[in-house]
Amino acid sequence: MPKPAARSKTGSKSKAGPKSKTGNKRSRRAIIDALKQHGPQDAAHLAEGLGISAMAVRQHLYELEAEGLVDHAAEARPLGRPAKLWALTPAADRFFPDGHAELTLGLIDSMKQAFGAKGLEKLLAVRAQEQIAAYGARIDRQRSLAGKLRALAEIRSEEGYMAAVEKTAEGYLFIENHCPVCSAAAACAGLCRSELEVFRAALGDGVTVERTDHILAGARRCAYLVTPKD
Repeated sequence: MPKPAARSKTGSKSKAGPKSKTGNKRSRRAIIDALKQHGPQDAAHLAEGLGISAMAVRQHLYELEAEGLVDHAAEARPLGRPAKLWALTPAADRFFPDGHAELTLGLIDSMKQAFGAKGLEKLLAVRAQEQIAAYGARIDRQRSLAGKLRALAEIRSEEGYMAAVEKTAEGYLFIENHCPVCSAAAACAGLCRSELEVFRAALGDGVTVERTDHILAGARRCAYLVTPKD
C-alpha cells in the first residue's frame, strides 16, 4: 500500500509547485548572469546583489558546480576562514549568445579563400565604417562623455556584448562582459583590431581609448579605458 504524501503542520500536502520550480530556474540564471557580469564572487555578495538568502545561493551554487557550470577557489581573508570565490566555467558559455559562431567561422574562411587576406581586411574596413556611422547616429545625441559611453553600452548590449560603464579615477572603463563573436575573433584578429578603431572613431577625437582587458588574452572580459584628452 503506498505511503501517504507528507503533510505540513497545517495538514496540507507539501510539494514544490510550478512557481517554486520557476523561481529556482530564475535564481540559478540570475547567479550565472551575475558571475558573468561581475566576475568571481562569494555567496554572501551574490545573495546581497540578488536579494535572496545566502543559504539559497549556496544551494544553487553547489547544484551548478555538480553540473560543471561553476567552480570555486579559496581567497584568504584578514579574519576567519578563507572565502569561496565562485566563477563560471567554460561550460557556462552555452547560456550566452555565440553569434552563430559556426556560420561566422565558415564565412570568414570562405572570404579568405575568395578574396585573400587583403580582401578580408577591406571587407572589415567597410564593416567598421558602417558601425561608426550607425553608432555615431545614436552616440552624437549625447553631450557628455558619460552619456556617450552609456549610449554605446546600450548599443553593444543589444548586440549581445553585455556592456557596462564604470567611472574610474582616470576616466571611464567601458566593459564588455561577453563576446558573442569570440570564436570568429580568434580566427580573425582583424575583428578585435577593428572594434578598437570603431570605438575610437565613434567617441571622437576628444578622448583616448585603450584596451586594458582582452578575452582572447585570457581575461574574463574585454575592457577599455576611456579618458578625455588634455
